Amino acid sequence: MSPRARRQADVVVQLEERQRALRERARRAFGVTGGTDPAPGLRDAIGGSPVGWYPLVALSLLVVVDQFQAFGVSVLGPEISRTLGVGRSVLALLLVLQALSVSVAALPFAALVQRRARRAAVSIVTAFAWSVLTLLTAFVTNVWGLLGVIVGNGVATGSVQALHRPLLFDSYRPNARVRVLSIYRGASVVGLIGAPLLVAMTAAAGFTWRAVFVVLGVVSLGAAAASLRLRDPGFGQLDAAEVQAAVRREETGVADDARLGEDAEPRLTFFEGVRRLFVLPTVGRLLAAWATLGAMVFPLVTYAFFFLDERWNVGPGGRALFFAAAWAGSIPALAWFGSRGENAFRRDPAQLVRLTAGLLVVAGTGIAVAAASPVFVVTLVAFAVVFAAAATLPPALSMLLLSIVPPRLRAHASALAGIFLTGVGGIGGLLLLGGIDRRFGIGTALFLLAVPCLVAALVVRSARTTIGEDLDRMVDEIIEREEIGVLQASGGHVPMLACRRLDFSYGQVQVLFDVDFTVDDGEMVALLGTNGAGKSTLLRVISGLGLPSRGSVHYCGSDITFLDAERRVGLGITQVPGGRAVFGPMSVVDNLRVFGFSHGRDRTAVEQGIDATFEAFPRLAERRDALASTLSGGEQQMLGLGKAFILRPRVLLIDELSLGLAPKIVAELLEMVRRINAAGAAIVLVEQ
Repeated sequence: MSPRARRQADVVVQLEERQRALRERARRAFGVTGGTDPAPGLRDAIGGSPVGWYPLVALSLLVVVDQFQAFGVSVLGPEISRTLGVGRSVLALLLVLQALSVSVAALPFAALVQRRARRAAVSIVTAFAWSVLTLLTAFVTNVWGLLGVIVGNGVATGSVQALHRPLLFDSYRPNARVRVLSIYRGASVVGLIGAPLLVAMTAAAGFTWRAVFVVLGVVSLGAAAASLRLRDPGFGQLDAAEVQAAVRREETGVADDARLGEDAEPRLTFFEGVRRLFVLPTVGRLLAAWATLGAMVFPLVTYAFFFLDERWNVGPGGRALFFAAAWAGSIPALAWFGSRGENAFRRDPAQLVRLTAGLLVVAGTGIAVAAASPVFVVTLVAFAVVFAAAATLPPALSMLLLSIVPPRLRAHASALAGIFLTGVGGIGGLLLLGGIDRRFGIGTALFLLAVPCLVAALVVRSARTTIGEDLDRMVDEIIEREEIGVLQASGGHVPMLACRRLDFSYGQVQVLFDVDFTVDDGEMVALLGTNGAGKSTLLRVISGLGLPSRGSVHYCGSDITFLDAERRVGLGITQVPGGRAVFGPMSVVDNLRVFGFSHGRDRTAVEQGIDATFEAFPRLAERRDALASTLSGGEQQMLGLGKAFILRPRVLLIDELSLGLAPKIVAELLEMVRRINAAGAAIVLVEQ
């Protein structure tokens, strides 16, 4: 090896070692220490946080009262039905609509907070909204008024699923997050036990159903008032921001408060953000677990009352005590899980994945035992085990899910979890269980709930091989973005187009493997290779027609990996696909007008581009009204190149320009490509 080659190899090794060191530091910032040392005590961990106990207490109070109205309507349904003349089926339909509105509203709330960190403000406003609607339930006089307050309450409580857990996640350091989420879940369990008891106590005291809702509304307003001091700490201030500071310190020796990598970064739209989440293999597995949890809990709680009545002849009071006792076992289970789950995640997220899969197995086994047991005490213990496992699953799944997604998309992930929990799992499970119940009996229906739990355990367990890679991918994105920001701030050179470590697959068939590719401003690059080498696939990834399973695409220093294709056209990236560059049923001039869609209503720019195309290709001017399908192959490629004259891209991607054309036509087209390049556009030309 020559001295120069040896020096270059040494530089590469040093860069790789620095990247490895930064990644390890970043993993520690996200709570993965890799050591066996236990997490600090909860009092020390929370007491040492910038916000103390207040956000946890305030949000826990809100989750206790957020379902007051739903419990009130369920428990007081007969009285409401008699007063308003509403049938039982109508009342049940209203509660289903409320559950649907909770799920559907979660996504708009996530979109609302995507660009600005205002999760605390939205949580406070919606808390007052559902409290007022709970209070107004006491004054409805007909079914339409009841529909309005029930659905409105569901929409307002959609903020709980979308915003509360991400807000807690960003308020506390990684070494306390599992325990914080467990305490929050414990408050939810207290609400499950306390809300029906509060309704029962007020009703037993002689209150009418209207007076009960007044009490519930006043209590809920008190909890909302207690949350007025909530503040949003910002996205990733206690994890991603520390990684960014570490990169700046490594690159410049100074770590200030500026987050350079986000200054000129194009923000993902809401649907781009959702699409970005589904690229991560772990996300799909965890959402499947959320759906299974909903399919287990919602039907179980609904049909278990009938099961106790039919199998064990337990009356209303006994059923209430049975469920209170069963849910009460969840509190010590959450205390056990908080510490164990925290330490498991600190050592390796895959250990928490295995623990979560084990909890699903415990839940499924408990359901089977409860449904089949001939002994009442065993049934009670089995239900307590099921509810204990079900209570620990949300903090486990939330910790895994929110740890691997970018901080700005944590609300999106939480909202999706809510939709899969209630909309996909809960409602789907109720419909499925209802059909099985009618045909085979309620005992069999409950027994069969164990099957999806065991299947979900296998799906979740498979995430142990992907969660580390997904965490590293997010970490690498943060590091890379900040390094580019530092480089730009110091006046260093950044390629106009840069692809880094790209992987891409069509289903199970991987086509791109760890691809690095750069193009500078005004450069012309030929990308050569045999059929199936992945040349066209690389262009599809650059232009936004395909999302990589790993790696990134940067344009002028900004990460555009997950931007939609139409947004990339607006940024200046245009592709001429090989053999498919025109719309055959449309005329030549209409094809050109379609190319100018990004100009919007600027007809002048479109017409100028059409004139420039006809000046460059007189043959197209002669056939301006002919259908594109009647053009020769060379004329169709000319028409495809007309995009460059209309859109004036900074990067033009041309796939198989010479495909099936005579050498004379190819030479003519290449001359035009040189003219486009000379006008300032960078060219990437794919050929065999």
